[in-house]
Amino acid sequence: MPRPVSAAPLRSRTVLAAAHVVADPRADVSPDGPAALDWDATLAFRRHLWRHGLGVAEAMDTAQRGMGLDWRGAAELIRRSAAEARAVGGRIACGVGTDQLTAPAPGLADVRRAYEEQLALVEDTGAQAILMASRALAATAQGPDDYLTTYADLLRQASAPVILHWLGPMFDPALAGYWGTDDLDAATDTFLEVVAAHPGKVDGVKISLLDADREVGLRRRLPDGVRCYTGDDFHYPELVGGDDHGFSHALLGVFDPLAPVAAQAVRALDGGDTEAFRDLLDPTVELARHLFAPPTRYYKTGVVLLAWLAGHQEHFTMVGGLQSARSLPHLVRAHELADALSLFPDPDLAAYRMRSLLKVYGATP
Repeated sequence: MPRPVSAAPLRSRTVLAAAHVVADPRADVSPDGPAALDWDATLAFRRHLWRHGLGVAEAMDTAQRGMGLDWRGAAELIRRSAAEARAVGGRIACGVGTDQLTAPAPGLADVRRAYEEQLALVEDTGAQAILMASRALAATAQGPDDYLTTYADLLRQASAPVILHWLGPMFDPALAGYWGTDDLDAATDTFLEVVAAHPGKVDGVKISLLDADREVGLRRRLPDGVRCYTGDDFHYPELVGGDDHGFSHALLGVFDPLAPVAAQAVRALDGGDTEAFRDLLDPTVELARHLFAPPTRYYKTGVVLLAWLAGHQEHFTMVGGLQSARSLPHLVRAHELADALSLFPDPDLAAYRMRSLLKVYGATP
């Protein structure tokens, strides 16, 4: 059934959907070359998210940052999306990283300068900055002190409170050992030390470890006024719903395909109806776990498939050729689960497109 549409701000939780990008299928590009985007379709999808009252987390992992979208493309995406957000009054936060560093073995000074360049661009657009985990920092840092020093330099320069993002190695294997150790308890202590040392400069932290207990434990140790944004695409209903000690806000890739139902669920929370919130979101977890099944970093393929099936774009082509990253049985199951949730405005169109895809690959049932 059609989901209600309202651009009125959500009141009880801050919710950002990490948005995918739409490739230009007509561009003559190679998988390892610069990405070519369909700007009209990419920005139209962001307007779809804003129409439902969600914010947009731009140029993040879901946008294939570091998996087909390079810094030059990300910079243009940030500029265009931030301008669109100003035009429609939508909330936007944008990823700040170090992916312009392509030479081997950068030094800490190089990492800092790369972060500073991206932070300046995002702040110049008027968007909120999300300090993303850096592959270059993970490869260069010799221990927790290098993280503490690097983040301290960046937070001192930030002109407005930022979101700190801890992305686990299930999303990006190059980020293993982030915060200077493979010991997650010690890494959590270092992460919280960064937050505590810079009051007023951290709006919140985004945790993407797919570990609900660890997120709750970390959430309870945050200083007053610092939000926890869940990035847990497996346990988001319970984490956003919260407990007697608090709750998480949301910055989620899975809310790209789930935007209408996510907005409806949070509006139920706005009205104090926790039961309706869970009734709406709990059934979506099976789809989320399917999309984010190992190798988790390839979840973007399922997200883009669902956008195509839902009619948000006219093709199933991804930058870097990532449409090939999931098997046909995986994609068929994604369609089945999404259809059972009534996620498609036109189920007949979705079914037709799914059959067409299978026919092209000689796998028509």
